[in-house]
Amino acid sequence: MCVYWIIFSVEQKSIKAQLNKMSKPRRIYSIDIFRGMTIALMIIVNNPGSWAYVYAPFRHAKWHGCTLTDLVFPFFLFIVGAAMRFAFVRWHSFASNEFYKHVFWRTVSIFLAGSLIHAYPFIQQDWDWSNFRIMGVLQRIALAYGIAAIMVIHLDLKKLLISSLGVLVSYWGLLWVGGGSDPYGLATNLARKIDIMILGESHLYGGTGIQFDPEGLLSTLPSVVTVIIGYLVGAMMHTTKDFLDNIKRMSVLGISLIVLGALWGFIFPINKQLWTSSYVLYTGGFATLVLTLLSWLIDIKKWKKPFWVFEVFGTNSVFLFVLSGIWTKTILRLQFDFEGNTISGYSYLYRSLFVPIAGDLNGSFLFALTHVVGFWLVLYWLYRKKIFINL
Repeated sequence: MCVYWIIFSVEQKSIKAQLNKMSKPRRIYSIDIFRGMTIALMIIVNNPGSWAYVYAPFRHAKWHGCTLTDLVFPFFLFIVGAAMRFAFVRWHSFASNEFYKHVFWRTVSIFLAGSLIHAYPFIQQDWDWSNFRIMGVLQRIALAYGIAAIMVIHLDLKKLLISSLGVLVSYWGLLWVGGGSDPYGLATNLARKIDIMILGESHLYGGTGIQFDPEGLLSTLPSVVTVIIGYLVGAMMHTTKDFLDNIKRMSVLGISLIVLGALWGFIFPINKQLWTSSYVLYTGGFATLVLTLLSWLIDIKKWKKPFWVFEVFGTNSVFLFVLSGIWTKTILRLQFDFEGNTISGYSYLYRSLFVPIAGDLNGSFLFALTHVVGFWLVLYWLYRKKIFINL
């Protein structure tokens, strides 16, 4: 159990025992900064001026593979897990009624926030909801959080590791057996078949050319392990008294996960849309290494001031996701005349303001950066007013 030693460096210490020794939550600044950096990157990749002009690192892999953009979502789930480790101290790892109520309402509120984005502006095809997308990014975050929360509150470290490995291996087996001659293909994978059977084909995402939801039901199960990896790394940071030694252990863990994910990827391809088990390990390793670097710079070297801007981004993160989604859908619905053609407000801003300044490709990137600045100013105002919208 090499991973077990890396995480706690002692044998048979349960997560419950670790939590019961803690009377007050400990806040790690590097986790807040990591969250903020991930949110900033999310805004950049979600808001190019034109999807026809996007730098390669800011595009998702077409199917198999992993780009910088494909790290954003697992990084966020990883941070959800790391933050969960600190937040759950208040319950001392006991599954009380208060704990269950907290997890239930947080899961429901985040899921409904995702549905709100899909429903906005609340008039869809004359109130015909037959094509309404049920799942989505926030819906996956909600379900992964809820399932992971129940697991970490009930399982000690050894059982948590075994369960996580079981989920990853089982998911691999299910896709392999249920996908026919092309188990990891877009049209033939089992995850799509289950979503069509349970949710209905018309309620799936259609942006891949066919009805397939990258945030579907079955593929949510391995995403739970992404949260758990974050939780375990958060536990390492929470319980350590020696940050430098912890940096070494986190580095070993991160590199190990990347290597294991890459090796597994030869037979179970790294794929974000299927959230394959190799993708879980691979991206979890990178998330661990990024947090390791930030911990060394911020928690050990005390370089906090250069990263302050990202602290603001780390506040009200779910609210920002909802706000950005509503903003984009609003300006997409607006209509403007441009050079004899009717285009959306989104395209009008890009083509009338940013293309003349920086050209098609750089203008598209500048458009995204402008959104980063604009949303940061909104969050900064909330930050100064000490308004934190917790969903």
